[in-house]
Amino acid sequence: MKPDSLADCPEDPFNPLATAIIQISCMLVIAHVFHLIFKPLGQPGPVSQILAGLVLSPTLLSRINKVREFFIQDTSAFYYRIFDFISRVLFMFLFGLETDVPYLRLNLRLASTLALGGIVMSIVFGLSISFLFMSLLDIKINKVAFMIVVSILLANSASPVVIRLIDELKFDTSEVGRLAKSASLINEISCVMVMSTYLVFISSWMPANAFWSVIITVAMVILNRYMARWFAMWNKKSKYVSNAHVLVILVFVVFVSLLIEGLGYSSIFISFLLGMLFPREGKTTRTLFNKLTYSIHNFILPIYFGFMGFQFDATDLNTLSHLAFVGLLVSLSFVAKLAGTMVACHHLKIPRIEGVLLGFILNLKGNFEYLIIHVNVNDKTWWNSKVHNLLLVVVVINTLLSGTIVAFILKRKERYFAHKDTAIEQLSTECEFRVLACAYEPRHASGQIVLTAALSGSLTPYLMHLVELPKKRRKNNLMYNQLEDGGSFSDEEEYGGNDVLKINDAVDAFTAMSKIRIHQIKVVNSFANMYEDVCNAAEDLRVSMIILPFHKHQRIDKQMENGKEGYRTTNQKILRHAPCSVGVFVHRNLTGFQQPIGYEKVQPVATLFFGGLDDREALAYSTRFASNASIHLTVIRFRPSEPSSQQPPKTSPNIDDVLMSLSISKTEYEKDIVFIEDFRLRHVTSGLVGYIEKYVNSGEETVEALREVKDMDFSLLIVGKGGRGRSPLTTGLSDWEECPELGTVGDLLASADFNPKSSVLVIQQHRHHSDTEIVNS
Repeated sequence: MKPDSLADCPEDPFNPLATAIIQISCMLVIAHVFHLIFKPLGQPGPVSQILAGLVLSPTLLSRINKVREFFIQDTSAFYYRIFDFISRVLFMFLFGLETDVPYLRLNLRLASTLALGGIVMSIVFGLSISFLFMSLLDIKINKVAFMIVVSILLANSASPVVIRLIDELKFDTSEVGRLAKSASLINEISCVMVMSTYLVFISSWMPANAFWSVIITVAMVILNRYMARWFAMWNKKSKYVSNAHVLVILVFVVFVSLLIEGLGYSSIFISFLLGMLFPREGKTTRTLFNKLTYSIHNFILPIYFGFMGFQFDATDLNTLSHLAFVGLLVSLSFVAKLAGTMVACHHLKIPRIEGVLLGFILNLKGNFEYLIIHVNVNDKTWWNSKVHNLLLVVVVINTLLSGTIVAFILKRKERYFAHKDTAIEQLSTECEFRVLACAYEPRHASGQIVLTAALSGSLTPYLMHLVELPKKRRKNNLMYNQLEDGGSFSDEEEYGGNDVLKINDAVDAFTAMSKIRIHQIKVVNSFANMYEDVCNAAEDLRVSMIILPFHKHQRIDKQMENGKEGYRTTNQKILRHAPCSVGVFVHRNLTGFQQPIGYEKVQPVATLFFGGLDDREALAYSTRFASNASIHLTVIRFRPSEPSSQQPPKTSPNIDDVLMSLSISKTEYEKDIVFIEDFRLRHVTSGLVGYIEKYVNSGEETVEALREVKDMDFSLLIVGKGGRGRSPLTTGLSDWEECPELGTVGDLLASADFNPKSSVLVIQQHRHHSDTEIVNS
């Protein structure tokens, strides 16, 4: 309903704004109840929210006349349209901000092929059967428009629904989940462009408007970049930009989207584009995340899904032709999307089970479909309200069934879709490396950023700020955009204090210099339970490695000073329970490893290889330093002078222990040989990496060799924690061990008396249950 037609409406018995607020409150309460019921069954939030809307819809409660009169009024539609427009603009803008642009750029061909497969098959099916639908519904006018609407209805994937469903199922960091997100965005944008092109052809005034739409969008993108910079400068001493500045940006975004709508085009693509092209670094972007994410994910989207269910009206299914239309269109939607996606997956050599899952995910509806169903030309509705209501019924049923099936598949195939890249040794250097770096203090954050800057290749870094909770309160791992000023805490100054500002500034400086985006997370918990949050986050984020700061830090006199005891106990617990490999970084910020980006000198880095699974993991991690021009990597391999000296002792009171130890040692030794030879062929023969061998036969000789390594003035030494079995090369080193979490060699290298200059990174490979039982580390 248009504003100028409000005066023509009869006076409503109830205030429409009040009824809308009550309706929203009822939806949220009912959705919460449904979520408590369906969550143990593996069903995501959107399913519960759609069902909550369905309960209040004309199908159930609104069939009661009094309830219907209260909820459905003539002027209510106007307020719902306003809410729908602003909500759509804001969440598409947020999804643009959240879009992983580097991933989308690298996987554009995959995502485009998946989207195109579903679109083409759906359009072919839609055009083929539209004549039957027109006969069933007795459509006499606007037949071409009906064919196009049905085709787009079948072809489209609602990216907000897809993104929210994947996030709810904690599937957003998996390769399939990220691919589904990208494909759904490309799918929806393509459908928007197809519909816009059709509207241009049937409207004489719209080609000129297309030009103005482009000009307005480009101007807003440029203005956003300047506003982001200006607002960050004006709030230099604050953690976030002010609420007034955030409001200015959002008002501009909504205003531009309103202009685009006024010119006759959908604002879906424009609002998404404004978010995607918004600067990725700085306080302004962080504040927008903070302000938008919590409210959109917890209020706006649930209400949006609730209204989707509220529009379901089963009373329209009162004839056989209507039932046949809905049943055929829903079935056709599933068949077309699955067939097109499976063909694309076969071409891309994606496994069948992943293709089936992608097909159901991309069949989710509920965003652009509502716009094309309600599209008007020259202020005249294309068809009668029956047709519109039936199309809405199809959208709701599609989304409800698809969401339920996706959740069922993920629960049934949980082991298949579980995170498998829990160690770096099996991870190809061409694959994405996901790493979770932890920091208790700003000095730790700077050290973690130094390590992140040294890595090359495809990288997704996360920085988790660990804050001690002194009182009996707890907040699990929260993205920054869900914590500060977002309603989660009112006293956030107590948790983190100025450390948050210092860490933010360090991250912003690094991002501006390297163009690598670091995803920030904050955990507020007691030291006794903090390890659970870190391990859960590592599992949810599907990282291959957690990097922890050492509990000691270097003083100005180059000696090591102890930090809080909680740092050490938390590190030890994470090492025991981590779902992936773990590194402990001893950062000597004054004399050790410095950030390679912007550093004039080439820094020498050494990896010490004694053998065993942890040393192989350390060498695999070092491989990602090899192609960094600011780093010269050298691998120093410690070998026994005689091959037999690597074997375990031959005398033991239990012959079974001897045989087991011999078998394990031989297997690990063979793996070491294969791994080191492969590394030499790939990196050493090309001259990219230096290689040195040192022959030692006892712990004393190993210490002397390590002294020689220390004198080579390496800025960083990388070594495995243990996992070497009963190796004579390190026998006796544990007698002086002060920090067992560093292992025998790592503890010696971290000692200020032995090595006062070099930074040290000690790595422990992820232990599977079978490995834990047999490997003596």
